[in-house]
Amino acid sequence: MKTNPDMLFELEDVPNVKQSITSAMQHLLACFVGVITPTLIIGAALGLQAEVPYLISMSLFISGVSTFVQAKTFGPVGCGLIAVQGTSFAFVSALLVAGFAIKAKGGSNEEILSTMFGICFVGAFIEIAVSQFIDKVKRIITPLTTGIVITTIGVSLIKVGITDLAGGFGSANFGDLQNLCLGLFVLVLIIAMNISSNAWIRLSAITVGMIVGSVLAYALGMLSFSNMVELPIFSLPVPFKYGFNFDLDIFLPVALIYFLTALETSGDITANSLFCRLPIKGKEYFKRIKGGILADGLNSAMAAVFNTFPNTTFGQNNAVIQMTGVASRHVGFYIAGILVLLGLFPVIGGVLQAIPKPVLGGATLVMFATIAVAGIKILGSEPIDRRKSLIIATSFGAGLGVLMVPDAVQGLPVVIKNILSSAVTTAGFTAIIMSLLIPDPEQSNALDNA
Repeated sequence: MKTNPDMLFELEDVPNVKQSITSAMQHLLACFVGVITPTLIIGAALGLQAEVPYLISMSLFISGVSTFVQAKTFGPVGCGLIAVQGTSFAFVSALLVAGFAIKAKGGSNEEILSTMFGICFVGAFIEIAVSQFIDKVKRIITPLTTGIVITTIGVSLIKVGITDLAGGFGSANFGDLQNLCLGLFVLVLIIAMNISSNAWIRLSAITVGMIVGSVLAYALGMLSFSNMVELPIFSLPVPFKYGFNFDLDIFLPVALIYFLTALETSGDITANSLFCRLPIKGKEYFKRIKGGILADGLNSAMAAVFNTFPNTTFGQNNAVIQMTGVASRHVGFYIAGILVLLGLFPVIGGVLQAIPKPVLGGATLVMFATIAVAGIKILGSEPIDRRKSLIIATSFGAGLGVLMVPDAVQGLPVVIKNILSSAVTTAGFTAIIMSLLIPDPEQSNALDNA
């Protein structure tokens, strides 16, 4: 019996195959671009175009394997939720700095990749270590810090959604009326279907919206499959295909981001738990957080072995749970299987890669905003006193300030700039420091009365 009427399938429910595939496709459409984009950015910036098709295949393959680990759980590894894993954006700037440093020394493409994957492999053990004592630092993992992190994740993703809706970053026709109308059409269609009382209409809202939007885009000449002829039919995963190198000088920025990624992952899993109607306090909650961060670290190590960049849990897929009402972790197995299939057969993923950005933006804008709303709910779950108000204001000011004016940190040393260039890490780091430095009156009173 359902404990909440908004949920079509709860955590341990087992939807039938048709329902599972339908729900899995919605998650896939929400995360696909996010999984491959960091690789596209790094590959283009460092001149690795010849390696990009293989790197993208491996990012999809590892994303599938990692998602399975999170949903299935193996002993203490995994959170047991639909925690879709994908290539992390947080590492892009640090990895670009590392790549350019190797390139400046005359390094080949193979040397660049072998060194980047080497430092990513070693760095993953930092997150693995952090996971083992995350439940001991309850002053850090609180509704206050996780609420700030989740809200910042949502707001950061809103920028991605509206950028796609307008045509995509660097688009020649960015903000064109045709892009805006197509994106808004998809957005309105998904909203209309999502408020339906019919479970199947609601379940398929995102998929139908993107399919109809893509058909309309094709009719308008905005959709082309011409680039698919360049994609290989099959990609074989080869451990350390480019070799293994390590450079201590460029390791530190990556190591620090691994540490902060643990906080971001705890925020994503908290939001996921909230949407699944699971408690976000207590022993079971911290067990989920610990298992999720441990899996995050192990999955990132596995990603380096199989020639792709660090993984993290994707916040946008939490919003799919909220919109569809499907929290069954068994759907995660289908998501994982499809991602592995796309990784092994790149030509299939090429179809999804061709979806016009305005269609993606129209489908993801509300989903991303839903994450921010979840963060606000967590912040509002406890009374906001003067101390919390100060921490929230300062954290959002720092994090969203960097998001709006990224050049503000350009004059800082490279290591610090790499850390503060992410709105999520800046807001999260600020929240942690202030939470530790500013005394909590409730804790002080508890100590006085003890």
